[in-house]
Amino acid sequence: MRSSAVRVADRIERVQTGVRMEKRMVKVLKAVAEFYDLSLGELLENLVLSTFAGRSLFSDPALALVSELARIYGLDNGEHRSAVLGAPAQEDE
Repeated sequence: MRSSAVRVADRIERVQTGVRMEKRMVKVLKAVAEFYDLSLGELLENLVLSTFAGRSLFSDPALALVSELARIYGLDNGEHRSAVLGAPAQEDE
């Protein structure tokens, strides 16, 4: 009898996607992926799955690394408004 992990792995099919993202954000993501010896796709999959499950992927030390990489690459989190899906849109002030 095959384990459920093998059956789930058999069902995974990855597709190529063209996604436009902010250049500095991609640099930070690539650096984080490299630090953890992951491909960019693996990092993004893990981020999405963790977010969908309501968990944070990053520990406090990992978040400190992300903040440092964001500083190095000039990514200002304040420039990117975080939207909450399902929340009413806010007017610019």
